[in-house]
Amino acid sequence: MQLASLAEHLEHHEWVGLLVGESPEMRRVHHLIRLVGDRRATVLITGETGTGKELAARALHLAGSRRRGPLVAVNCSALPENLLEAELFGHVRGAFTGAVQNRTGRFEQACGGTLFLDEIGELPLDLQVKLLRVLQEREFQKLGSSETIRADVRVVAATNSDLPRKIQAGRFREDLYYRLNVVPIHMPPLRERRGDIPLLAAHLLTKICRQEEVSPKSLDSAAVERLCACSWPGNVRQLENAIEMAVAIAADQPVLTAADFPLPEEPVMIPAVETPVVPLPDGGIDYDETLAAIERSILEQALRRTGGNKKAAAQMLRLKRTTLSAKVRSLGKPLSAVDRYHCR
Repeated sequence: MQLASLAEHLEHHEWVGLLVGESPEMRRVHHLIRLVGDRRATVLITGETGTGKELAARALHLAGSRRRGPLVAVNCSALPENLLEAELFGHVRGAFTGAVQNRTGRFEQACGGTLFLDEIGELPLDLQVKLLRVLQEREFQKLGSSETIRADVRVVAATNSDLPRKIQAGRFREDLYYRLNVVPIHMPPLRERRGDIPLLAAHLLTKICRQEEVSPKSLDSAAVERLCACSWPGNVRQLENAIEMAVAIAADQPVLTAADFPLPEEPVMIPAVETPVVPLPDGGIDYDETLAAIERSILEQALRRTGGNKKAAAQMLRLKRTTLSAKVRSLGKPLSAVDRYHCR
């Protein structure tokens, strides 16, 4: 193989190193990425928090011909609704109050490459309509402009939400779901691929030692056994945090032992929650309004118990802080707990 073609081959397959694992579950992920990496089809990546959805999106980008173009990422839950549309599509000067200059949106920035839409389940309904049109027509307009721009973009979306359930609740458009879910890729939780933990741990340990500029370290067999026994509810992200902590406290110790990982021996069990019974009167109820009231009550209780601390409330509800903030905004009128505690 000539040097030029060898370099091209290595560049085309560098994505393989992003997704460490040889379990059947990860082999399926690798297989799908190989099949569709060079296609334009929209991909929906699902999986729990910390399973590596963003890495899978990066792998998809690198596995195809668009790898020479940009990879642009947007977290759909991290921006207020009134700013998200301008962030995605851009705007011209004077399009709205505060638009003092033209802005290039993420769709335009990703031209010739890949646009990664993370937390797609938190996208507001009105923007879901506009996104659907862009995916169907492959064109869009900046806010305040009548000029049509071609969207030469491969869209990859990711979510840890149950989108079919959101569709049933009227919070996600069914037509957009099918348009996004052309190629589904599911990232398995770490507890379902425990055989990959030794490989992952060694990979992460090497990476962290390099980043921290410390001498290389290894894991003894007892440490590996302890890591394999943990349930890892935070998945790969939690495993990486645990190894980073172990490296920090190990100082010059060349081999990490089980004692460097103060982890629970048994999987952490989340207490079962009794399903509330909502009375259904003969005249029926407003389904969406009732669900919103239940969600409002849960959010208020969590914020009240944490003194308005959104980070603590999000942890109590097993949510990301950005997801909790988006839910608070989506409910419209301010929560009483928000008013009372000046949430932070």
